[in-house]
Amino acid sequence: MSEKVPAWAFERAELRPYDPRWADHARAEGVRLTELLAPWLVDGIEHVGSTAVPELAAKPVIDLMASVSDLDTVVEQASASLAAHGWAYVPPELDNRPWRRFYVKPDQTGQRREAHLHLIQAGHQRWTDQIRFRDALRNDTTLAQAYEDLKRQLAAQSGHDREAYTKGKAEFVAKALQGPHA
Repeated sequence: MSEKVPAWAFERAELRPYDPRWADHARAEGVRLTELLAPWLVDGIEHVGSTAVPELAAKPVIDLMASVSDLDTVVEQASASLAAHGWAYVPPELDNRPWRRFYVKPDQTGQRREAHLHLIQAGHQRWTDQIRFRDALRNDTTLAQAYEDLKRQLAAQSGHDREAYTKGKAEFVAKALQGPHA
């Protein structure tokens, strides 16, 4: 691959206090994506991740998840339109998450991520898990605070390594999805 690696690929994980504008940004971006992805959408588009949880500190990157009929068809047929709207495709061999197809929307400087688009095959368990985890955080302030504390610790330890930061949250997420008695 001879393409230059974008600056946002090495962006440090830095948490910010909750910003209510995140929800507005997600709604606006969701409307645009609904138009672009309409032929393939099955269960719509959801705002997930920490920016979707009121009062939770987060990386200021909006995570949107779209349930689609066929991942590779969407990539093949919608990538040009998505690129025209600022979305950069991250190929599966770089993303290392075979259950999704992934796009990043960098800010105007190209240095930082503004949003993520996770295309999920309709019916995949990951769709349900993402929504359940978001809703668990929204409904349990103690759980949300514990998650924020973990994220702050991980950002301090490995914020320079986004993969390590993400992997560090996996056990917490899995336990939260098992429920309060796990």
